[in-house]
Amino acid sequence: MKKILTVALSTAMAFSMFASVAFGDTAVTPQQKFDALAAKGIFNGYPDGSAHLEKEMTRAEFAKVITKLLGLKEVTGTLSYKDKGYDAKNWAVPYIEAVTAAGIMQGQDNVKKIFNYNGKVTIQEMATVLTRALKLEIPANPNNNAADWAKGYVQAAIDKGLISKDANFKANASRSQLVEAAYAIDQATNITFTYKVVDPSNVEFTLSTGEVVKVKLDKPLEANKETEVKFKDAAGNEYTAKVTWVTTSAQTVKSAAASNLKQVVVTFDGSVDPKTAGDVDNYSISGKSFESATVSADKTSVTLLLAEDSVLTNQKEFELSINNVKNEDASKTLSQKVKFTPSDVAVPTVKEVTALGTKALKVKFSEPVSKTEALKSINYKIDGSVIAASVTYSYPDTVILTTNLTEGAHKLNVSNVTDFSGLKLVPVDYDFTATVDSAAPEIVSATTTDLTKVVVEFNEPIKRVDSAYANVSGKTPSTISISDTKVTLTFPSSSPLNYGENTVYLKGVRDYSDNSADREVKVTPSLDTTRPEVVNTSFSTNAQGEYIAKIKFSEAVKETTVADRTNYVLKNSNGDVADENGTNASGNPLVKPFLDPNANNTVVVNLGTGLSGTYSLTISNLQDTAYVPNTMLPYTATLNASQAAAGQISRVWVDSEGSTKYVYVEYNKAIATSGAGNALEAAKYSFSTSENGTYTKLTDEDSDVQPVSSDTVRIATTEAVPSNAWIKASYVANADGTYLTQNGSYDLKQQIAANVITLSSQAITDKSTVKLVFNGKLSYVNYSDFVVKALDGTTVKPNGYTLSSDNKTLYLKFDSNLPVNAENTTNPWHVETVAGSTTQDSFGNKVVITSAPLEDAVAPTVDTDTFKVAKVSATAATYEASVVVSEGVVLTIPSGLNATDLFTVKVNGATTGVTVDQASVQTDATGKQRIVVKFDYTSVLNDTDRVSLNYNANYTKALVDSGDNALAAFTAEELYRYVK
Repeated sequence: MKKILTVALSTAMAFSMFASVAFGDTAVTPQQKFDALAAKGIFNGYPDGSAHLEKEMTRAEFAKVITKLLGLKEVTGTLSYKDKGYDAKNWAVPYIEAVTAAGIMQGQDNVKKIFNYNGKVTIQEMATVLTRALKLEIPANPNNNAADWAKGYVQAAIDKGLISKDANFKANASRSQLVEAAYAIDQATNITFTYKVVDPSNVEFTLSTGEVVKVKLDKPLEANKETEVKFKDAAGNEYTAKVTWVTTSAQTVKSAAASNLKQVVVTFDGSVDPKTAGDVDNYSISGKSFESATVSADKTSVTLLLAEDSVLTNQKEFELSINNVKNEDASKTLSQKVKFTPSDVAVPTVKEVTALGTKALKVKFSEPVSKTEALKSINYKIDGSVIAASVTYSYPDTVILTTNLTEGAHKLNVSNVTDFSGLKLVPVDYDFTATVDSAAPEIVSATTTDLTKVVVEFNEPIKRVDSAYANVSGKTPSTISISDTKVTLTFPSSSPLNYGENTVYLKGVRDYSDNSADREVKVTPSLDTTRPEVVNTSFSTNAQGEYIAKIKFSEAVKETTVADRTNYVLKNSNGDVADENGTNASGNPLVKPFLDPNANNTVVVNLGTGLSGTYSLTISNLQDTAYVPNTMLPYTATLNASQAAAGQISRVWVDSEGSTKYVYVEYNKAIATSGAGNALEAAKYSFSTSENGTYTKLTDEDSDVQPVSSDTVRIATTEAVPSNAWIKASYVANADGTYLTQNGSYDLKQQIAANVITLSSQAITDKSTVKLVFNGKLSYVNYSDFVVKALDGTTVKPNGYTLSSDNKTLYLKFDSNLPVNAENTTNPWHVETVAGSTTQDSFGNKVVITSAPLEDAVAPTVDTDTFKVAKVSATAATYEASVVVSEGVVLTIPSGLNATDLFTVKVNGATTGVTVDQASVQTDATGKQRIVVKFDYTSVLNDTDRVSLNYNANYTKALVDSGDNALAAFTAEELYRYVK
């Protein structure tokens, strides 16, 4: 039953007795269709062996056809009808009972329970059976001349295109017509298909009819896991397939492990892309650095070798970050963190001993070994005797002993060599054979991914290279370093390799048998074209309360681009540039960003103090360290100041009910309510009459401490707590389990304040916005509660507001212009609340502001339309370029800088011949403030010259108003004849 009910019959299944529909090139005759159905046991021929397709079919025969066709279970032991001869011996009973139980066919007289099994099948009966079997929707208003009981079924069949609207619905159907119908259904229900997984989100199904159905999945397939997928063909037929995306490519990191303190083995659940998996910059452990990443032969694991100055700690848990490692088929990029604990319990052994002719011996250990002991020749004996050998150590696990050997078999004994956990090698004899080596070293390969470095690998360890150059004798490397079989040539950036093919010449390449030869090799740089990408970001505060953003990159980034402050722009939640304590008017940080010395590829950006709410930090233009640098795409990180802020008590207030006082302690973070840092433990709360006085417990009962929100507790106490007492909370953790500290102490102290929510700061930030920062979270805001007033009685009212994500910063919006200098001495402005203010926090504490002086947080601007250039002297070519500033500003040129660093004057787009002498702020004849820059020009300006003045505000707040708001960078430009 399921088989047919999941298939919506298409118009291609229409029958020859109905609307004219061709079966195409695959059409067969009615006799052939009968034969095909008979072979499946769906139809039977007559005793004379013929099909007699011209005859009509009885209802009993039709019941059998439907039962066989739909795969219904034959029903015995049940007699639903009372027809004469309808008993257990009647061959048709199991089939009639089957279609009756399925609700597909029913009796012609339901009152008398008559099925009429010998009656003929009419077209309207056929339509009814098909409609029920295929679960077609019955239309509400059928329009046909079928019998009333059949009208809806017939109309459904007509609407589906299964029968013609002009058919004689009450006429009997011939066996031929029933064969056509049955054959169409059988073909539709036996369509097969195959599938191909294009990628985890896309599957292609190919039907046995030749049709290809492309399916885009809402949820990507999981590797090697069977998943049920439903799809429809063009005709609307629905299919259910069980699809498995079979892949050997890695989908996740299985584990990381370290059996010694210098190597970490990362194991994947499948194969990885050797290029990205072998990129050492794609792995990091805080405070550690890696020398190399070696991909296994089967590409399912990577061995990370720590740098020579880095070492793990035995039995201490570490976290390894894996980023930007692609799997082998490039269908997935793996970025995840995995924890591991080094367990170095095995002593090092000698893995391999190789004689390098008769003058040297190469010893390779089973794991990285300490250089100190490995370099001591006294630790090596040959044939039982200490040797006078020169020892060369190649990090991490190889030494070469230079000593004369006789031809033949020898024994090497090594002692005292230790690994990096201090485990000492057990002295054992190792057999080796020395033979004369008369062949000079041969080059195996040469590679370069940069224009300044070539690694040449030889077929044996190299002792020395006399000299080298690339292409021409003058292009020599600045350094030649040798490690075992590899020679690394580093060329100065001023003399790089060619982008195309290079010929590298190495002179006097000598092995340890003193065989020497000149060698050359051709190499074409395979340049790094991968942009640096941001792997993750973090945001926190330091001990000075400064907000620090850390941005980790997928590879090393160039320090000069890191230090360029213009590559970072901070914006507030409204999308406006954030001119805060730690940023200038352009949103650039005042403190120069730098690379974290304790974390690989991590940039540290100091954004100063006083942040509130949510910000976005856009980072752009940083480049990697490749000779031909790749520039990152712009990246924007969301920074939540409240989450980053150090945990502390925001405020404390008291309510009283009779002899019981309720002390409310509100933290600036969600707090732990279980575990060691549980904020609901009574013993953690006490009070004192002074901040550093003797503290008394508020209560002894844990039940007296109740959470009233995710960041606030209420403590019921009968102690005589003064209204101005200090409350101390000790060893309280945030919801993540991190203990809150204040000035390095686990004791948090805050003085009780009135149970009203108060302002922490208030300022006019632009001509239409007042920013109010509260000491608690607002739960309800009515902007009509607030007014802004001036000393002269001028009053303005807001017409809207926005609230920061932490609910502590309210931005009131105004239609009329607010002053650019709210703190002016002649007419200062303030904010207050009206009587009956309803703005409140979640505890019902009302916002009451009597008269809070507004700070000036409006940055000054210049009016470039006021730009002019005036000649200072009639004889000398000295000029003054000036522009009006919106308010009074002070120019302070920091130590080490001069006017030339801040201001640039160009004539006709160039600085040629222009010398900036000095800059100042002056009051012009109209009383307006002007920024004036004096400059010399080698010739006299004429009317066709174009002059521009540029102020560079990227390095310092050199021009600020009385509220310490910095002027943003600007450029004013005009033809001389218009500005003079």
